[in-house]
Amino acid sequence: MPMIRFRLIGSRADADTLIIGLHGIDGVEHIEEIDDPALGIRDDSSSLGSAGDSDAHAYLIEVGAASDSLADDVRMNAEILASECSAGIEFVDDF
Repeated sequence: MPMIRFRLIGSRADADTLIIGLHGIDGVEHIEEIDDPALGIRDDSSSLGSAGDSDAHAYLIEVGAASDSLADDVRMNAEILASECSAGIEFVDDF
C-alpha cells in the first residue's frame, strides 16, 4: 500500500478540511494525523507571543492509498485543497 506523507502549514480548520476532503476519495485506506511533540518547541523564546507570530501550525498527515495511481490522485487533491485553504503543503518520504 503506497503511503503519502506531508506537512500541512496552516490552521486547525485547514487541516480538518484537507483530511475530510481526502476521506472522500475512493480507495483511500486510512488517513492519520501524526503527533510530533518537537513541532511545538521553539528555538528562540525571546519573541514568544510577539505580534509577528502567525496562527499557522504544522500538521503531519499520512495517507494510505490502494494503488500508485491513487497515490498520485491523493497528492494532486491534497495540493488543490491546500491551495484553496491558502495553506502550505510539503510532501516528504518520512517524518
